[in-house]
Amino acid sequence: MKIDTIAFVEALAAEMNAHPERYHILGHADMVGTMVVQRAGGDFRARVTFAELRCDGVDEVEAGEPTDWSLVGPLDAWHEMFDDVLANGRATGLQTINSLALLGDRIELVGDDPMGLDKFSRFNQTLQAFLDGAARLAVSA
Repeated sequence: MKIDTIAFVEALAAEMNAHPERYHILGHADMVGTMVVQRAGGDFRARVTFAELRCDGVDEVEAGEPTDWSLVGPLDAWHEMFDDVLANGRATGLQTINSLALLGDRIELVGDDPMGLDKFSRFNQTLQAFLDGAARLAVSA
């Protein structure tokens, strides 16, 4: 399954929703974010909606759709992160989404509303666990 497809993000959501026990310790999350994968031929944008211990929605969206935050980066940066997840069972070191967003040189956190951006930090562990779900999926380049 390719990482720049809606099927991949839907599979991450299904993995999260099948295992609420993994998210219980992290607490309820309430945020809407967009993962933007910059690629030749046009960017891929997936909006993910989190509510309580679930991912309640995954949609492919156009640029400019309102969300709390967006994570924007080139396809190769997303590949590096997911390759690390696959190799280690979870993201490690500088390949965690928090590290990538803090450095901002490969994947950048963007948004217009400080409260929306705060949700990225507040619910970061839930988002990381969601992305780490790729370790349990059949992922390809």
